[in-house]
Order: sequence, then C-alpha cells, then structure tokens
Amino acid sequence: MDHGTPKPAHLTWTNIGVGLLFLLLDAFLSWYFALGLSTSLLVAAARCVVQLTVMGFVLQRVFETDSPWAVAGITCLLILLGTVEVVINKSKRRFTHMFPTVLVSMMSSAIPVSILGTRFAMGYTPWWQPAAYIPVVGMLCGNTISAIVVSTTSVLRDINSRFEACKPIATEALRLALTPTLNQMSVIGLISIPGMMTGAILGGSSVEQAARLQMVIMFLISAATALAAIMATTLACATVVDQEQRIREERISEGAATVWIVRDRISGAVLDALRWPFSRRQPSQSEA
Repeated sequence: MDHGTPKPAHLTWTNIGVGLLFLLLDAFLSWYFALGLSTSLLVAAARCVVQLTVMGFVLQRVFETDSPWAVAGITCLLILLGTVEVVINKSKRRFTHMFPTVLVSMMSSAIPVSILGTRFAMGYTPWWQPAAYIPVVGMLCGNTISAIVVSTTSVLRDINSRFEACKPIATEALRLALTPTLNQMSVIGLISIPGMMTGAILGGSSVEQAARLQMVIMFLISAATALAAIMATTLACATVVDQEQRIREERISEGAATVWIVRDRISGAVLDALRWPFSRRQPSQSEA
C-alpha cells in the first residue's frame, strides 16, 4: 500500500467548526486572564471566514474563465484592498497623500516581481495562468503590507527630530521592515516548514519540487518587500520634509482614519435619533 502521496481531504463546515474550537479556547484563556484579546480574536476569526469564503467564490470563477483580464482585475483588487488595509486599518500615523504613495509602492513592487518571477523563476507560460500567478501576487501583497506599515510607522515616529537624522531614520525603518523576511529566510527549512511548501506536498508535488518552489517564492517575497519598503519610506520622507529641509508636522496625523471618524459620527447621530422618542419625559398623572 502506497502512503507516500496523501489524497486531498474534502473539508466541510464541520471541519471548520472543529478548527474554530481551538481559537475559542484562546479566546476563553484571554478572557480568563483578562488579556483583552478575546474580542480581537473573534473579530479576526469572523473576518477570516467571510474573506476566505468570498475569495474562494471569486477565484473559482476566475480560474474557470482563464482570462488575463480577469487575472488583471483580481490583481488590481488585491493591491487596492492592500492599500486600504495599510492606510485605514494598520497605520497609527498618516501623512498627506499617503493613499497614492502606498498604492504606487505596492504596484511598483508586487506587479513586476510577480510577473517576472512567475514567468522566469517559476517557468509558467503564459505567466498570467490564474492558478499560478494569483497565489504569488497575493502572497507578495500580504508581505508588502507588513513592510510598508513597519517602515512608514518608524519614519513618522522618529522624524520628529531634526532633519539631519533623516537618513539614519530611513535606514533603521528599512532594517525593521526587512527583518521579519530575513529572519524567516534564515530559519526556513531548518526550524519551520513553510506554508507554500506544505501546500505543494499535500497537493501531490514531490518534496524536491516543493522545496524549489518555496525557494523561488521566498526570493520573490524578499524582493517585493524590499522594493515596497524603500519606495514607501522614500516617498514618506519626501512628503513630510519640504524642499527647504523643514519638517512639515501638519502633514502628519495620528489616530483613527477619517473614514472611521465619519462612521462613528454617523453611528452616533443615528443612535441619538433612535433614542430621542424614548428620552422624552412622559407626563405624570398629577401633571395630566
């Protein structure tokens, strides 16, 4: 009997529920020890289920069409959503024109690296084959998000000092942004078996081919994160420091993104309107 190549398992929502039990255990422990992470864990789990369900539905249609225009549309959507995630959800500090800056940084790094990597490093012809290109560009976008957030946050935090320190600030920001990727490359295959390699093995590929595929993916991720971090850091410094080498603090903002502030105001106004009929004092019998 051959047990070398496992067949892909057919997973149902019951299997998803079993996996969710482990996360519920973490949420319970967080509540028990008052860590304050229970809500974040549950919200993240809900987002994970919804987002992956929608992604699976959309990608299935894209794979069936096998069209380069559909692949281009998904790529643009991933980059746009990644930009929104960086600017609105991940960044605690923002600067003027941050959205187009992050958008250009992600497009200039993820798209060329994914195209060249899929075509020449991975050997796919044409390079836009949905099953090959979309997972690659998705992983690159995910890693560039982390690099851009770390680098821009570090720049905006430290640039409040004098401008002469701008270069070491940018250097330190890039070092921090690239450290996770470098650490991952240094221990990959020695301490941890990466997800792409595991997926390829479970999908029926040989261990040798899976290892080579993971090498290519790691090199592409490293290139994309470095390019994105360098561009985002450079553009951030160029935005907050004017041509006369003055730091423009009015271009840096802290706190929630504008969209969340507007949402809170609208929600507050709606709740006030709903409570208003019940807040009016009812006349007593003596007044009647």
